[in-house]
Amino acid sequence: MCPHTEDGELIVPNMVEMMKQVKQLKKMQKELKRKIVSASSPDGSVTVEACGDMTVKSVSIAPEAMSGMDPKRLGDMVARTVNSAMDSAKKAAAGDMSRLAEGAGLGDMFGG
Repeated sequence: MCPHTEDGELIVPNMVEMMKQVKQLKKMQKELKRKIVSASSPDGSVTVEACGDMTVKSVSIAPEAMSGMDPKRLGDMVARTVNSAMDSAKKAAAGDMSRLAEGAGLGDMFGG
């Protein structure tokens, strides 16, 4: 069923505008892959870099942490640091997507 106005007129989406929005979205996805955020553990022994497309780019563990820390504690620290980096990546992506949505006249549909 096609949408209609209150007067019964058929609403036809502006295909050119929709194509522009798709192009902007693809551009944004490429930019998110290049955006890098990082997080470090409180003591600085673990550092994680994540990309805006929600992938982990790198995990660095200081040698002294590997030799002087209980493996379970080190694992917990790595997990918390990865989660922190991913949270930063999500926030960066949400901000970018929100700006895109606002620019496309879609309001704040992505939060940000």
